[in-house]
Amino acid sequence: MRKLLVLLSAVAFVVAFTVPAMAADWGFFGSARMTTFFTDVEPEVGDSDKDLTWGLQGNSRFGANVKAGAIGGGFEYGTGVNVRKLFGTWNFGGGSLLVGQTYSPVNMFYSNQVFGSDTDMLNTGGVYGGRNPMLQLKYGAFKVAALSPRTGNITGAGDADTSMPKLEAAYSFSAGPAKFSVQAGYNSYDEENAAISNSIDSYIAALGFSFGFGAGYLKGDIYTGVNLGSYGMFGGLNPGYDAVNNNVIDMDAMGYLAVVGFKASDAMSFEAGYGVNTQELDTAGSTENEVSAYYVQAVIHLAKGCMVIPEIGMIDTKDVSETTYYGAKWQINF
Repeated sequence: MRKLLVLLSAVAFVVAFTVPAMAADWGFFGSARMTTFFTDVEPEVGDSDKDLTWGLQGNSRFGANVKAGAIGGGFEYGTGVNVRKLFGTWNFGGGSLLVGQTYSPVNMFYSNQVFGSDTDMLNTGGVYGGRNPMLQLKYGAFKVAALSPRTGNITGAGDADTSMPKLEAAYSFSAGPAKFSVQAGYNSYDEENAAISNSIDSYIAALGFSFGFGAGYLKGDIYTGVNLGSYGMFGGLNPGYDAVNNNVIDMDAMGYLAVVGFKASDAMSFEAGYGVNTQELDTAGSTENEVSAYYVQAVIHLAKGCMVIPEIGMIDTKDVSETTYYGAKWQINF
């Protein structure tokens, strides 16, 4: 009898926790993406290099979004298989708490450039902090998050000490037909050994906008920052180090992009973009590192969830090389 009561209690316990889970709303999705591009790289010194890329994009994915009352969440897996997103959310009325890995507050997606597995000009004028493990609070249009801190080995000390998380915040607002986003982030850690002791500080501040007019739109951003490589920004460069004087030399950065588009019909739209990313060490005689890019594309919807995007463009790495490309991305969402 006692064993039966124990068994019934165990079953009741499991059911009590299983029934709410079964009531959750699961929405599964997937996206298969192929890149088919020709590239022609013309270096400042040496011979040109022509290549064809023809393969599955690394940002192809499958996942799900989940909702169960005040509790939600989601996950995405990419090729590899790598975890792109894995997070849970709790809506506590006045705001929401997010725990896990997803896009952090400092990210702006205004360009739809498809070359390079959907580069989106994120490294040539865009703002991309990536998907990060974090704790995030959201109140309306305001987000603030504490992320895993970034470290490195700029000075060669061999030891990186952290005492605080990376901090990010974002606020979005509208003014008539225009929408704006203000974003900022800060990261700091120490590199130390018996002979070296330096703090590596990095930050970014960015403003993004989008404006719709009829079937057309204009989008873009502008940003400034320091040591964006140490911060973890896509396309960012690390600071320098003066070993003689034991000083870290900051890498100053700024960038911008502008995108214009037009929807001709439900089956076809067009977009063009231009962006610039410049970075330079804050010391006399330093050389500016500049990368710019432009592209023109058409988005052709063959069926619901099925599209092909032909694109042509150029990436200019100042004093290094010019890359001209043309081809298409093929994508089916399911």
